[in-house]
Amino acid sequence: MKKSLFILTAIAVGSIFSACTKDFLDREPLDAYNDENIWRNENDLLAALNGCYKGWEDIYNIMYMDCATDNGYNQWPWEGYTSIGNGTVTASDVDAANRWNYTTIQKCNTFLENADKAEADAAKKDRMKAEARFLRAYQYFTLTQLYGNVPLVTKTVTMAEANTIKQTPIAEVRQFILDELAAIAPQLDVSYSGSDVGRITRGAALALRARLNLYMKKWDDAITDSRAVMQLGYKLDTSYANVFRIKFENNTEVILDVQYMENIVPNEWLGIMPSRGYGGWGSVVPSQALVDAYEMANGKPITDPASGYNPDDPYTNRDPRLQASIVTPGQRYNGRIYDPLDPESEDYYLGDNNSKTGYLYKKWTSDFSDYANIWNTGLNAIVIRYPEVLLTYAEAMIEKGTIDNTVYDAIDEVRKRAKMPVTDRTVYTGQVKMRELVRRERRVELALEGLRWNDIKRWEIGPAVRNGKLFGMRTGSVDPVTGKLTLTGDHVEVENRLFDASKNYVWPVPQKELDVNKHLDQNPNY
Repeated sequence: MKKSLFILTAIAVGSIFSACTKDFLDREPLDAYNDENIWRNENDLLAALNGCYKGWEDIYNIMYMDCATDNGYNQWPWEGYTSIGNGTVTASDVDAANRWNYTTIQKCNTFLENADKAEADAAKKDRMKAEARFLRAYQYFTLTQLYGNVPLVTKTVTMAEANTIKQTPIAEVRQFILDELAAIAPQLDVSYSGSDVGRITRGAALALRARLNLYMKKWDDAITDSRAVMQLGYKLDTSYANVFRIKFENNTEVILDVQYMENIVPNEWLGIMPSRGYGGWGSVVPSQALVDAYEMANGKPITDPASGYNPDDPYTNRDPRLQASIVTPGQRYNGRIYDPLDPESEDYYLGDNNSKTGYLYKKWTSDFSDYANIWNTGLNAIVIRYPEVLLTYAEAMIEKGTIDNTVYDAIDEVRKRAKMPVTDRTVYTGQVKMRELVRRERRVELALEGLRWNDIKRWEIGPAVRNGKLFGMRTGSVDPVTGKLTLTGDHVEVENRLFDASKNYVWPVPQKELDVNKHLDQNPNY
C-alpha cells in the first residue's frame, strides 16, 4: 500500500487552508485552526505545509493541456479546453476561467509569514519554507505562461486589498520565480524516502528553473541548471511504458509529481481517455498530427521518402513510443482489439463518449488491471521527468550554437531508452537540423504531459500548427480477430481551428475577475 504522510496529514486536518473563492485572493481562513493555535511546534508547521500541497497541481490540467494544442482534441466544451484548442475562447467563456487561481499562493504566503513562530529545528524549518516557496513559484510559473502579466502577491492581503491589485509585468514575475528557485534549491533535500516521498526536492527547483530559463531563451542559465540536475543521480527507467504505471511510480526519472492515493486523495481522471467500450468518456484524444510526428523505427521521419512509411499500413515499424502512448485502430488494448471503424463497435468513432479522432491515449492507462476502478486510482501525476531535463540541455546548447558530443549524448540517452536508433550525425548536423530533431523528440517523448502548449508558444509556431483542420485516422476496417487494418478512405475531419497570433499565445483574463477587480487589464484583442 502506498504511504504518504503529508497527504494523510492534509486530510486529517481537513480544510486547514481551504477557502471559498470569491475573488482571486480569497483569504477566508481555517476551520479548527487559526493563527493563535496552529503555529506552535514542528507538527503544526508540517500540518500547515501539507495544506499548501493540497491542490497545488492536478492531473486534470496536465492531461487536458494537450487539447489546447495540435496534439489533441477535447470534444466536450464544458470540460474546459475545447474553445482554447480551436481558438474561439473568450473572456466570458468558462474555459478561460479555470486556471486563474491564487488559492495555493495565498496559503503559501500565510505559511511563510507565520512559520517562524513555531518551535522547530532550524534546518527543517528552512526546508519546509523552501517547499512552500517552490509551490508558490510554481503557481506563478503557470499563471505567467497562460496569462502573461499577472498580479505578483507575496504577502497575505485583505479582501479590499485583493480587489485593488494590478498586474505585474511578466518580466518582473519571472525574475521573482528564478530568484526564488535559485535561493531555495540548496535548502531542499536531494531525495526523500518513506512517508516523505513526493515532497519538493532540490532537483525539482533546479529543473523548473531550467524550464523557465529555456522558455525565456536564457541559454547559458538553462544549460547551467540542466547540468546541475544531471549531476543529482536521476536515471531513465528501463521501460518507457512502465514509467506511467502505478506499479513503477516514484521511479528514478521522476523529478516532480502530484501524489495521489486511492479513496483518500484519488486520481479521478484516468477515465476521461478511454472510449465508452472501456468505460471511459473519450474526452482527451490524440490527433493525426501527433501520430505522424513519431518516426519510423529506423529513425527516419515518415516524410522521408527513404523511411519505408506505408500510408496503408501506417502503424507498423514505428517508434515504439507510438504504441506505448497511443491506441491505434486494430491494436490489442486491455484484452481486446480496439475498433473505432465499425459502426457496430462500442468504440465507433462517431458513437457517444468515443474518440472523434479514432485514437486513444494509452499513456497512463496502458493496463486497466492496475486499478480496481479507473475513476478512483492512486496513480501519481508526473509534472517533471528527467528526459525533459536532458532535452532542455540539448535544446539550449543547440540554440546557443554549441553542438558538441554532449548534445548528441543527451538526445540519444532519451532515444535509446525508447529502443530507437541513435541520432544519424550525417543527417542531423548544424543548428537547423538539430533544432528539428530536438523539437520532434520533445513532442513524442513528452506527449500528454502538459508541455506542448508551452513549446508552441515559445517557438512561435502557432499559425503553422494550430490553424486549419484537425484530422484523425483514415477510415476503413479492422479484422475483429487479428486486428489487421484495411484502410480505404480519407482521414476523418474533426474540427476547423483558428489561431490569431495577436492574442492566442496567452489566454484571456476571465471576465469574472475583471468584474471583481476593476484594476485588472484584459489581454490584447480579447
